[in-house]
Amino acid sequence: LKTSVHTEDSGALQKGADFVKAFVLGFEIKDALAILRLDELFIETFEVNDVKTLKGDHQSRAVGRIAGKDGKTKYTIENATKTRIVLADTKIHILGSFQNIRMAREAIVSLILGTPPGKIYNRLKTVSARLNERF
Repeated sequence: LKTSVHTEDSGALQKGADFVKAFVLGFEIKDALAILRLDELFIETFEVNDVKTLKGDHQSRAVGRIAGKDGKTKYTIENATKTRIVLADTKIHILGSFQNIRMAREAIVSLILGTPPGKIYNRLKTVSARLNERF
């Protein structure tokens, strides 16, 4: 990647690098393209073991709790927090604005630590209702 004499935006090179990174991490192309269009999108990556040290079946069970049955839990977190989440083995990648990433990460950390999904759904519903009031 490199800029040319016709490049107007000084951050274009960084945006290009972020786009490639998002695509390589497993985000859909339309989500990766959003990084080029919007200034306030970031990617955060962390592992299940960063939250709690788990091994073997316990680790895969924690990842399964994040995904939920047929991906329901993951989609619920994505829709409530307006983020995109990629589960890659034990790594979790979140794409969104800073505040939304924080909310999604809190929900995912709670799932890893063993909080029931129903409790997290209620908390997300409350938080997203509060956000909708503000805007």
